[in-house]
Amino acid sequence: MAVETMKRALIISYYWPPAGGSGVQRWVKFAKYLPAEGWQPVIYTPSNPEMLAVDKTLADEIPPEAEVIRRHIFEPYGAYRSLLGKKAASEGGSDEVNPVNSQHKTLMQRLMLSVRANLFIPDPRCFWIRPSVRFLRKYLKRHPVDIIISTGPPHSMHLIAMKLARTTGLPWIADFRDPWTRMFYFKHLPMCGWAVRLHKHLEKKVLDRASAVVAVSPPVQQDFRGMTGTRVELITNGYDESDFSDTVVEQDGYFNITHTGLFAADGNPETLWKVLADKCASDPEFRQMLRIRLAGKTDRAVVESIAAAGLGRHLRDNGYQPHQVAVKEQKSASVLLLPLRKEPEYRAVLPGKLFEYLAAARPVLGIGQTDGAMATVLKETGAGTVVEWDDYRSISEFIDRCWESFKSDDADVPAADISGYSRRSLTARMAALMEELTNNGTK
Repeated sequence: MAVETMKRALIISYYWPPAGGSGVQRWVKFAKYLPAEGWQPVIYTPSNPEMLAVDKTLADEIPPEAEVIRRHIFEPYGAYRSLLGKKAASEGGSDEVNPVNSQHKTLMQRLMLSVRANLFIPDPRCFWIRPSVRFLRKYLKRHPVDIIISTGPPHSMHLIAMKLARTTGLPWIADFRDPWTRMFYFKHLPMCGWAVRLHKHLEKKVLDRASAVVAVSPPVQQDFRGMTGTRVELITNGYDESDFSDTVVEQDGYFNITHTGLFAADGNPETLWKVLADKCASDPEFRQMLRIRLAGKTDRAVVESIAAAGLGRHLRDNGYQPHQVAVKEQKSASVLLLPLRKEPEYRAVLPGKLFEYLAAARPVLGIGQTDGAMATVLKETGAGTVVEWDDYRSISEFIDRCWESFKSDDADVPAADISGYSRRSLTARMAALMEELTNNGTK
């Protein structure tokens, strides 16, 4: 379809290639398939964002029809690092995957978290709101669009869209990749009472003023529906069929327990390491064949825990890898490891990597809340199981079954219909929502 005949969607996203990670992939994949649904994606994103990971290969996913607008953003943390120098700044930060947690903090880390929590609301990207609204108002007069979409976190993106929708009258979808005040780390931010109230006020304004809200898991959808009268749709994350059909792997002959993506210290499955250590001690063949493969940013505490269990020689920590390399790791795994974080809010979470794990068709060992959203998906698809953190017996039995399957060369999981989680299918659902809002009004 020619660009001239397409409707246009302005997508406000902090994360965009060359940045890597799951926060980028959701809308890169939507953008990839939107032209086939009659929509031209117009991406508004920072030209100088903070990038925790870089994956230049994701740029290959951006369709030629897409228009990408990059504008400078001022971020206070960037200024802080520039003033103090990279080394000094890092001493006040953290090498953790997500430093906002319940773990011990240095005095400098506590100070920085306090400043972040009480001065930068809703997040340190708040200084981009006003200049972005000014720029986009002028831009839209010359280059009209049919709908506005914001994706967060960071939730400052929603505030840009809210102000823009109010002045233009355009329909607006607020896409929440994670919750706002009910996100697990929110309670760990050392906020004053007024700051908490302001967050809740802004969250309610976004939910009430959006034409539609999109959640990525059923519990989050239910929570939002209890907070607003605005329409709340469920469109999960997913997998791209082309990533898996185009990727051929050869097994290396080892029993690979593989984790891809972010691996946080508050998701460290210490009981699993003990199970593996004990099995190594009792089974020489298992000890010879075991590999623990990590492809992604991993907290140092996780690596230290693996070493402390006597499994250091089995570890292959490959660090952050391009997305296609991560897919190869998933497809060549004997067991795909997916621990949740030890936070009650994680019952509502459907990790983005879950759907790629499903597409890899390898057995998934989930560790965390057995009554949560992820456990439901794994049970429905038959792709694996979720066990409690300290359930030594269940973890051991799962590893034993997978080990026996590995030795008999039968490690694939039973085929299940997961087509509803394909990126193409999910994009069709998003496009249908966009069409409905543009054809029938904003509410």
